[in-house]
Amino acid sequence: MESTNEQTIGVIGGSGLYEIQGLEDVREVKLATPFGEPSDAYICGRLQGRRLVFLPRHGRGHRISPSEINFRANLWGMRRLGVRQILSVSAVGSMKEHIAPGEFVVIDQFIDRTRHRPDSFFEGGCVAHVMFADPVCPHVRATLLEASRGAGVKVHDGGTYLNMEGPQFSTRAESKLYRSWGCDVIGMTNLQEAKLAREAEICYATLAMATDYDCWHAGHEAVSVDAVVAIMHQNVGRAREVVRRAALALPVDCSAGCRSALKHAVMTAPDRISTAARERLALFLDPYLPRA
Repeated sequence: MESTNEQTIGVIGGSGLYEIQGLEDVREVKLATPFGEPSDAYICGRLQGRRLVFLPRHGRGHRISPSEINFRANLWGMRRLGVRQILSVSAVGSMKEHIAPGEFVVIDQFIDRTRHRPDSFFEGGCVAHVMFADPVCPHVRATLLEASRGAGVKVHDGGTYLNMEGPQFSTRAESKLYRSWGCDVIGMTNLQEAKLAREAEICYATLAMATDYDCWHAGHEAVSVDAVVAIMHQNVGRAREVVRRAALALPVDCSAGCRSALKHAVMTAPDRISTAARERLALFLDPYLPRA
């Protein structure tokens, strides 16, 4: 499937997110990428004329652990399908008393505590350094915030997402340390997506759904899979409605610089970029370094 100049919105999250009321012309697209296999087939459809592309980040049936997700393939595929805006939906633990399980947070910052994950397209013969001080697109973030309010969910404006490695949950010592850093929520997946989206010049923002209080809260039991799944099931319908509203309200253009992040970021001299890197990165480099 060829990329397109038509506004195309990506959604990454649980497999239930593409069961949106009004989604039409639904079909699956399987892609091979220079970075391996994505988590699953992409689900493509239209919502009141807008093109939507969905991807379950853990694969349908939740079969891929956080450390095994091929984030590079997932984001390359989104860009290949014409996506220039991504709504990411993710379950998280709350690190703050006032963010209760069942409530949503529209993230504005990240801290990285991962250890085992490739999180850049630019290596092996081509180096680029994108700006990442503000890691989410302000326009997509604002749209998610307004859509959450319109859907009637309790939503918090802004928060720092600590991205841990997983798949184990935190120790109590770790949980208390992260709270001392001022983190608002903790999760296992979204920072790599945000980094790669920026390199791919895709506007990106996270809708975090609090499912538990991690293990820091003396008044609550430590996080368990059963508790997380129960809250997720309660939230899935509300998350679908937020995504539906946001997808219909997203502006076509972005003035924040997300879509020109590579303009001055590539450091490698064009004649020193290896042939293999040039082919692997053609999707991103061609707009700036046209080939003869």
